[in-house]
Amino acid sequence: MPSLTRAEARTRAALLTVDALAVDLDLDRDDRTFGSHTTLRFTCHEPGASTFADLRPETLHRATLNGRALDPASLADGRLPLPDLAAENVLEVEATMAYGHDGQGLHRATDPADDEDYVYGHLFLDAAPRVFACIDQPDLKAPYTVTVRAPRHWSVVGNGAARQVEPGRWQLATTQPLATYFVTVCAGPWVSVTGEHDGIPLGLHARASLAGPLREQADHMLATTRACLDHYHRLFGIRYPFGEYHQVFVPEFNAGAMENPGCVTFRDTYVFRGAATPDQVLERDNTIAHEMAHMWFGDLVTMRWWDDLWLNESFAEYMAYRTSAEALGAPETWVEFGIVRKLWGYAAERSPSTHPVAGSPAPDALSALQNFDGISYAKGAAVLRQLIAHIGDEAFVAGVTEYLRSHVFGNGELSEFLDAMGAAAGRSLEGWADAWLRTAGADRLALGRDGTLTRTAPDGVTDRPHTLDVAAFEGEREVLRVGVVLTEPRAAVDGVAAVGEGVVLVPNAGDLTWGEVVLDDTTLALLPRRLAEVPDPLARTVVWTSLVGGMHRAEVDPRLLLDVVERAWPLEDDASLLSRVGLVVTGSVVPVFLPPQERPAALARVAAAADVLAERAAGIPGAAGDAVAVLAARIWARSGSDLDRLRAWVSGDGLPAVLAGDDDFRWLVLRRLAALGALTDAELAAAEEADRSLAGRLAAMGVRASRPTAEAKAWAWERLRDDAELSNYGALELARGFWVGAGPEVLRPWVSEVGDLLAHLGERMGEDALARVAAALHPRGVVEEASLEASTALLARDDLSPGVHRALLDEDHVLREALGSRRRFG
Repeated sequence: MPSLTRAEARTRAALLTVDALAVDLDLDRDDRTFGSHTTLRFTCHEPGASTFADLRPETLHRATLNGRALDPASLADGRLPLPDLAAENVLEVEATMAYGHDGQGLHRATDPADDEDYVYGHLFLDAAPRVFACIDQPDLKAPYTVTVRAPRHWSVVGNGAARQVEPGRWQLATTQPLATYFVTVCAGPWVSVTGEHDGIPLGLHARASLAGPLREQADHMLATTRACLDHYHRLFGIRYPFGEYHQVFVPEFNAGAMENPGCVTFRDTYVFRGAATPDQVLERDNTIAHEMAHMWFGDLVTMRWWDDLWLNESFAEYMAYRTSAEALGAPETWVEFGIVRKLWGYAAERSPSTHPVAGSPAPDALSALQNFDGISYAKGAAVLRQLIAHIGDEAFVAGVTEYLRSHVFGNGELSEFLDAMGAAAGRSLEGWADAWLRTAGADRLALGRDGTLTRTAPDGVTDRPHTLDVAAFEGEREVLRVGVVLTEPRAAVDGVAAVGEGVVLVPNAGDLTWGEVVLDDTTLALLPRRLAEVPDPLARTVVWTSLVGGMHRAEVDPRLLLDVVERAWPLEDDASLLSRVGLVVTGSVVPVFLPPQERPAALARVAAAADVLAERAAGIPGAAGDAVAVLAARIWARSGSDLDRLRAWVSGDGLPAVLAGDDDFRWLVLRRLAALGALTDAELAAAEEADRSLAGRLAAMGVRASRPTAEAKAWAWERLRDDAELSNYGALELARGFWVGAGPEVLRPWVSEVGDLLAHLGERMGEDALARVAAALHPRGVVEEASLEASTALLARDDLSPGVHRALLDEDHVLREALGSRRRFG
């Protein structure tokens, strides 16, 4: 099916103005299909011309253009021809549509806890035609009036304020102009918590089986929502423009959240069923702030085409972290940014798929999906911090505000943004944009003991100015902190040469710029015994990020990283560092970068470090101690091999009190037992019976796939291949568990089969969901030269979509990095 090209979008945008859409959805039919009736009003600037509308129905019953019947057989490849247009046009379409099970279109999911169904619309990136007839491109925005018929015990939430006009019949208020991919309807027997702030009605909604956790956590989420609204109102002087503000926690959601105006959708794992650590709460707060920032960046002003995606995501990313620090009183959010988001972004920069922050080619809509990555998010946000260092915060805010005001309810692009920022700054920003926005790759920053700070740029990259600081730490004392504006390949930093040999040197210690840090050999040698003493959590973040990046570049032995984890990690205070470093070492360092024969001993060392952390937790009073105990238990459950302890934890014995009754933690322990080949059928059946929730059903799939037997792998593979009703989340759980547990001798037969399976899945799964499954299914789980040969053949196939190919290319790069590390360090 062809994807809309940029050239086609420009032609339609020059030809048409979309004036309004009325969409009527009938969700009270069966669990497979729904009815869709669309009335689309639009103006044609060249009467007599022809174009097409976008539509992907199961059955097209009727289509009329200006009262003239259109031949249903003319619909081909999702395009309905619209010939001989008048100046003012009305297109009416009546169709039967199919519910999605891949998280796209109108997704329908059943909660096994009570057998209730839930429906939500996720029309990103090009899924709107699976729900209603439209002109599907971001620069043809229009107001929507939506009506919905639903089962009588359901409630409906959408972009416009919803009211029930008769039993089972809902009317949503006409919206402000929206891009098609922002339209949503969420319907089901939701449990809801409502509120109001500054004249704005607020709502939180989740599945009925999550009623208890939602109500317990609602006060915190509503307080976060109110604080973010106030902050954005103060910052931009532009009020929230979309009426009511609802946040719906929906099942089987592909991303973290989606910024639908007035009705933001979140993955429902953000409603925590069990213990929630500070980093998890911080992540949820940040996601709330991120999606709200989109109400201005992306929703009020939308990029004209997908190559300016950064105008949406980079700004929302930066604004969310800034807001978390300033409005939510959480400066530790920048630690999370460094150890989670920047790690993601630096990995994307190392990959062959790297691209510029702005203006990355998006010749068609589907190719744009490849750029929703750590560059558009994390690097873009870091670049905005550098822009503020370059022009000052006052000019930055003034420029942003002018850009928003001058494009309200419209579309913008890079050149217009730069004009607004340049006017506010009183100078041209074209050179800055060339260096930071239009060229790919990360500079590498190194600080020598002689005080020389060097910047090594990727080949062909224009020199970038860096505003940063360097610091030196002797034990718990910060003995040096120097600010630097680096405009040349090298600069002398005063005071560094005078520090002693026992001092840890950290370039970019405040994590202010975007650049991969290379630590000097003396500092590397000091880290196992000195990193925990460094008093600045941002400096520790930079060090951890440098170690992980150095391992991927085959410059740091993964065994050194393991040494630092063993000695420094259990003494760490920041929850984000504890959580993310633990996940990296158990999910990447040990299973990918260490050879198989070293893994059991390495995991034993990690488990011992988790025990040290647990001992620390016992001495920390209150909620802070509980949080550390949870983090320690989670990492032990990923690395420990004491079967008696694992089985006791499954039964609830010997657990930290805060984890009592925590179903998600029990599944984590069961997954470890399964990977160790120690989980019986009876134990798994008992766990499934004890947790009949949607999360439990999905977790059980991953646990079954994690068993280290040929039979378990065959079961998982066949379920992926043959189960046409398998949801996006079910497929992802099976894929994530597939390469776990078993040795190479069990997994090798499947390495060369991945491509055929992905091509088969592509017949029933959308690009967004399948790209995630493809990343998990890539055979980097077997780190051998034969896997690289299979990966090379996989990338050469011509029957995989661009998004899937991009996901596989990134995983292929990680496999090459692991093999490179093995060749260097043995």
